[in-house]
Amino acid sequence: MSAGAQVGAQVGAQLGAHAGWSQMLLGTLSWPELGALMLHFLMLSLLSIGGAITTAPDMHRYLVDERHWLTDQSFTSSIALAQAAPGPNILFVAVLGFNVSGLLGAMAAMAGILLPSTTLVVAATRWARNNREHLGVRAFTVGMAPLTLGLMIATGWLLAAPYLVDPSHRWATLAMIVATVVLTMRTKIGIVWLVLAGGVLGALGVV
Repeated sequence: MSAGAQVGAQVGAQLGAHAGWSQMLLGTLSWPELGALMLHFLMLSLLSIGGAITTAPDMHRYLVDERHWLTDQSFTSSIALAQAAPGPNILFVAVLGFNVSGLLGAMAAMAGILLPSTTLVVAATRWARNNREHLGVRAFTVGMAPLTLGLMIATGWLLAAPYLVDPSHRWATLAMIVATVVLTMRTKIGIVWLVLAGGVLGALGVV
């Protein structure tokens, strides 16, 4: 290879590496698209009763079905990875945003999901603390329980569906769901151990 060709190859490799870092930091979405991502998560923040994970079905609809920024598999894997990692439960939003458009995508998604809910929670907590015996407050608290349960079931179904429709994973997935429910209700095993067990079974190819 001539000296000119070697220099050209080195420059090409450097440009490729720079492009890779640039894509990871700045992502592939335009500023209007990042704004749309943040705005959608702002709206979801106001509906995240029981935690951001309960809005995962609509996140899936928006990111996968409507925008096609993620595939069904990458969406499910992002949530599974975030749930297995230590830290707050809401980290899955940052992982989804990062997989959509790098660090800027993660920042847009996290800002959207955190700003409204944090503001409302602080204000509502102060008000409810001073009016905890009020009939309306007690009724609201009781009424939120079945709603939160329904949202959690919908999220669980969304995450399990890709594996339940695949014949090679269906029965193992069903067995894990049943085992998780039974162990959670009948034993005092910590949730973290169940998550770790699921990760190990997945790594071994059982699921």
